[in-house]
Amino acid sequence: MFEGKRILVTGGTGSLGSALIKRLLKFNVKVIRVYSRDEWKQVMMRQEIPDKRLRFLIGDVRDKERLNRALEGIDIVFHTAALKHVPVAEYNPFEFIKTNVTGTQNVLDAGIDNEVELILGIGTDKAVSPLNTYGATKLLMERLMVSANYYMGNRKTKSICVRYGNVLGSRGSVVPVLHNQIMRGEKITITDPKMTRYNITMNQAVDLVFRAAKEGKGGEIFVPKLKAYTVEDIKNAIVEITNKKPVVKIINARPGEKSHEILVSEDELRNTYESSKDYIIYNEVNDPLFEKPKIPYKKAKLKKDYSSEKADMLTKDQLKELILKENFLDMREI
Repeated sequence: MFEGKRILVTGGTGSLGSALIKRLLKFNVKVIRVYSRDEWKQVMMRQEIPDKRLRFLIGDVRDKERLNRALEGIDIVFHTAALKHVPVAEYNPFEFIKTNVTGTQNVLDAGIDNEVELILGIGTDKAVSPLNTYGATKLLMERLMVSANYYMGNRKTKSICVRYGNVLGSRGSVVPVLHNQIMRGEKITITDPKMTRYNITMNQAVDLVFRAAKEGKGGEIFVPKLKAYTVEDIKNAIVEITNKKPVVKIINARPGEKSHEILVSEDELRNTYESSKDYIIYNEVNDPLFEKPKIPYKKAKLKKDYSSEKADMLTKDQLKELILKENFLDMREI
């Protein structure tokens, strides 16, 4: 589906954006426009990936005029740009609204006006029954993405979402944080050892995005079927890999932090279907002007919410194997 396509990635120098771009370059795409605010990261990416199909555009999703120019002639948009850190959102709530909500609407408006084929947005588990500002902005982001399919008129654009939790090993996630604390000789700080998180690697996240891009008809939210782990097991796996004996300090959970990740709420189950790899949530349409979509999937077998607390758990040894296989830690420091 990417053969000869012109693609734009918002937040293209971020963790997921750069991983998407590297994978997309393996296809015969015509051009990829990297759209982000970070000049230095663009310089570094240009040096790391000297591919003539890359175009680097400085811009912010808050700037609709700049987006409209950047999207001229584009076929597919991967919208990964977002402000993401939960504690920062609590002190700067409206800045998160400007980027995650207004920025998303700008991407949709510019994409629809330029008649792109597909706009795919990146959601998060924190949008499910949100407890914090960040989650609330991402819930609105999902609703904007899904509802856009019903007001674009005769234009060919379709918009869909994916939803998953923190990527294992990504910047600011538990693996590099604990590893850095250990290597600096500091105490390991964790909250509740029984806290659970879904396990998804960057490669799995990119696979999900591509599946949704291929299978989505417009208006769906794709959620991957995943295993989970406990904070205690991931901590023990990192400690054993580093062969250190750090002191562990239990700290309070961050404001708005959940004990378990929920990727599909109980209220969403009536509109949730499943494939072999994903759950697919459809928008509930009560307007008689719109036909209900033909759904090519079977109804999901979930009885209650899809929570990491109830998922199959990876063992400590499986986590060690995964961390080493994916090269999450810079072993030169050990």
